[in-house]
Amino acid sequence: MELRVKICGITKPEQGRSIVQLGATALGFICAPASPRYVSPEQIATIVSALPLAVTGEPISDRIGVFVNANLEDICQTVAIGQLNGVQLHGEESTEFCARLRQRLPAIEIIKALRIRSESDLSQVDAYTEWVDALLLDAYDPKLAGGTGKTLDWRSLQKFQPGCPWFLAGGLTPANVLTALRQTKPHGIDLSSGVEHAPGDKDLQQVAQLFKQLQTRHIDSGGQRSTVGSQP
Repeated sequence: MELRVKICGITKPEQGRSIVQLGATALGFICAPASPRYVSPEQIATIVSALPLAVTGEPISDRIGVFVNANLEDICQTVAIGQLNGVQLHGEESTEFCARLRQRLPAIEIIKALRIRSESDLSQVDAYTEWVDALLLDAYDPKLAGGTGKTLDWRSLQKFQPGCPWFLAGGLTPANVLTALRQTKPHGIDLSSGVEHAPGDKDLQQVAQLFKQLQTRHIDSGGQRSTVGSQP
C-alpha cells in the first residue's frame, strides 16, 4: 500500500520543489486569508509552475488547496488559477456544500477535514463519505483551524475504518510519525507545523528525516516494506 504524504502550508517555490523531490505525494496550499501560511491563487500558480513534471507534463505531486468556510466561486476560481487538482475543506462545510462542490468540480479530489475533540466526534464521518473522496482527521483547537501542533488520541483511532480513504493529521513530526502509524491505519498523513522553522517556512532537513523514517516502516507483521511515494 502506498502511503500518501501531504506536506501542507507551502509558501515558497523552491521549498515546494524540494519537498516533492524528497518524496511528498501532495502539497497543501492554505487559501484562508486569516492564516499565517496563506498564499494567494497567483502565488500558488508560481509554486506549482516550479514543480517537477511527469511525462504527461503535469506536476508529479497532487496540489491541494485548503479552504475554511469559503464560497463556491472563490474555491473554483482558486482551483483554476492555481492549477490545483484537489480541494480540502477545513471549516464547518456541510454535506450539502460538498455535494454542490462536487457538481461544480467533478474532476477535482475533495477532502473533508474533521477537527476531532473526542471519539464521539467521529460519528459525523458517515454523513460525508458519499460526497467526498477522502477525509482528514485533525486535532481540535478553539481558535485555529489547523497547523496547531496538537496531536489526536491515536489509540482511539485504532479501529477507525471509514467508507473512504483518510489522512491522519494533527501534530505529526518525524519523531512521532512511526508511533502514530503503529496505532492507526490511515491511507495518508498530513504534516505542517511538524516540519517547519516558522509558519510557512519549511525545514527541509526535517522533511528529509520524515521520509527516512517512513522508509523504515513495515506495514505488516511479515516485514513487508511500505512504499511512501518517493519521487525521482
